[in-house]
Amino acid sequence: MKRAGNLWPQLVSWRNLLESTRTAARGKRTRPDVARFLHELEPNLCRLQRELDEGSYRPGGYRTFWIRDPKPRQISAASFRDRVVHHALTRVLEPVFEPRFTDFSFASRKGFGQHRALTLARDACRRHRYVLKCDIRKYFPSLDHAILKSLMERAVKCRRTLDLAELIIDGSNEQEEAIAYYPGDTLFTPYERRRGLPIGNQTSQFFANVYLNPLDHFALRELRPALYLRYVDDFVLFGDEKRELRSMALRIGEFLASLRLVPHDRKFRVYTCAEGLTFLGWRILPEQARLARPNVVRMRRRLREMAALYHAGLLRFEDVDCRVQAWLGHAAFGDTRRLRENLFGQFILRPAEHGRNARRLVEQQSTERPRLEPQQERARQPEQ
Repeated sequence: MKRAGNLWPQLVSWRNLLESTRTAARGKRTRPDVARFLHELEPNLCRLQRELDEGSYRPGGYRTFWIRDPKPRQISAASFRDRVVHHALTRVLEPVFEPRFTDFSFASRKGFGQHRALTLARDACRRHRYVLKCDIRKYFPSLDHAILKSLMERAVKCRRTLDLAELIIDGSNEQEEAIAYYPGDTLFTPYERRRGLPIGNQTSQFFANVYLNPLDHFALRELRPALYLRYVDDFVLFGDEKRELRSMALRIGEFLASLRLVPHDRKFRVYTCAEGLTFLGWRILPEQARLARPNVVRMRRRLREMAALYHAGLLRFEDVDCRVQAWLGHAAFGDTRRLRENLFGQFILRPAEHGRNARRLVEQQSTERPRLEPQQERARQPEQ
């Protein structure tokens, strides 16, 4: 497949920058930095376009914070101006790499997504006896910059576009420590090579797919399992022979070493499909799919937090409704009717003392969606 060239005029075009701004601002227009940028949209975009075209653009710093979801992760938030550039770059690069990606990589791609991967995994659990579950230790902090740049150059020959991509890669902030030695390394090699991409960047999600695309092709062309699925750094291989899957695990470990990645010891093993597979937050069995316990625990905690914020008048009813509906849409994928009844049967929204616009969060199925406690004393008894 030929390398793509002459991408720069499209990248810095007014239309691309404007569409990138709209995408980056979606759902965030009320944030102060976004509102300031949009308030003077035309001069801001003109300045950004000029800096990109002149080569004087430089990424700003990151605002970092930690979350535990469920394990600790460092999240890096770029400025809104930089996020516009990230979207502008990926809008141009995605059409170049999409034909090079396989049909079995599902993260951050239009028409793919988590539920499509889960549907295929559920069907495979019914048809096959064994599954090899794989994970990579500290994937984003381990991404090697030199390897990533070489993978980009295999598909793109537009020098200015590559320079911008490398500028964003080199501008990555310091990530978690991920020291590992590979064949041919000296004592200082892990400290001499730049590595790590910030979790939270639009470009990081795209680069993560580019980085593991060789693994996808290796698994499909060389290993040839009954089914292969990957979502970011979580991937599974199905088959009917345990010995074959264990052999594939060894070969995958060797291939990952060529990308300077390390398999996760406790998450790299063969299971029988009958005992269940934990994949993308779900416990998948041949006859059913249930939400994994950490997913339920997190949602229960978020419901309590939302109820407290709503009661304090710090969260709008519409925001609560939007978050609950998103989770319900995700939970409805599996066999979770009883879980939803139990979970939302305990969730009551108490409006703030002076709130007069409260109404029921759900009117269709009160057992599956939250109940809003009435303000009037006569309506305090539960509905029959």
